[in-house]
Order: sequence, then structure tokens, then C-alpha cells
Amino acid sequence: MIRVLIADDHKLVRDGLKQILAAEPDIEVAAEAGDGDEALTRVRGEDFDLALLDLSMPGLAGIALIRRLRAEKPKLRILVLSMHGEQQYAARALKAGAAGYLTKDSASAQLVGAIRKVAAGGVHISETAAAALVAAAAGGGDALPHTVLSDREFEVFRLLVSGQGLTGIADRLHLSVKTVSTHKTRILQKMGMASTAELVRYAVENKLV
Repeated sequence: MIRVLIADDHKLVRDGLKQILAAEPDIEVAAEAGDGDEALTRVRGEDFDLALLDLSMPGLAGIALIRRLRAEKPKLRILVLSMHGEQQYAARALKAGAAGYLTKDSASAQLVGAIRKVAAGGVHISETAAAALVAAAAGGGDALPHTVLSDREFEVFRLLVSGQGLTGIADRLHLSVKTVSTHKTRILQKMGMASTAELVRYAVENKLV
């Protein structure tokens, strides 16, 4: 039996996932969490075979959450189920310790197959995203500007282009406003841009929002 923890901040999504997985005799939804901090608490208190994670949740989330879960339970398999495009986010998720990446518009049969594959020790990722990972590992010269950002800078970038202000980002990531402002400055420098408006335009053009 594959014991699954579902972590997503939308109850409707969690309920839908539970309904899909309830029909599978070898998969059990053992617990659920509404944010990253609750997911971490659950993982500390129980043993799961697989965590099904959303990337965008209140509190601890995204790449930082994947790293923390892996640090707490190195044997825990992590499958990301996200609204964000695979080509833009999968590489960072896998580097952080996830074993698979699936978008929320995937078919239920694909989700079930990915859970079984990842729980069995495999990796689930599309051929397109796998090719992008190989190209990045080979040091391809066509890397997009956002790929040079650190994981923390990328989290700040993602929230900036989604319309969050410095104070909101600081609260969400549990950082000081000054630290977030420093990250913003470095993001603009690394990406060769002068304003948040330019970052938003770039994010839209590259389907990062």
C-alpha cells in the first residue's frame, strides 16, 4: 500500500485528489495538509511513502519545502503537482529532491501512474522537461536569465511577478522586508532589468506566470 500525504492549500483540490485516489486499491491517502508548515509537521510525526505537493502554498513552500521535507525524511518520495508549467519549474524541483513533476491539468490516469512510478523509486517527468534538464547540465549557452537565480531569489521573483509587494513577500517567506528588498535588487541585476514591470513582462513572455 502506498501511503500518500496530500499538501495543497485549496480544499477543493485536496477533496478531488482524494476522490481520484480512493478508487485505487494500492493507494491510501493517509493525511492531508493545507500549507507547507502543516505538511512538515505531518511528515515529522508520521511515515509516508509519498508526498504529493503543490508548489504555491502559504508559509513554507516551493523549493524550500521540498528541501526541508527531504532533510526530515530522506526516504520520502516527493511528487510535485503544480499549476506552474513544467519546463519552467521542474528542473528546480528535481534538483531540490523531488522525484517527479506533474501539472494540474494532467489526466487522473497520468497522476495515478506517476504516483506508482515515483513510489517505486522512479522519476516522472516529461520528455521536454528532461531534455531541458540535460541541456542545463551540459551548460548550454541559451539559458534564460531567470535560470541564474538562486532558489530563494527565484521564489522572490515568482512572487514579485505575481503582483505581491515587498511586505507581502516578507510575510509569506518569513523574511524581513529589508532582506526581500536586497533579493529584489540582486534579481534585477542578475537578469539585467531595471524594474518590476520588466520582470513581469519577461515572466509573461516566458510563461512563468
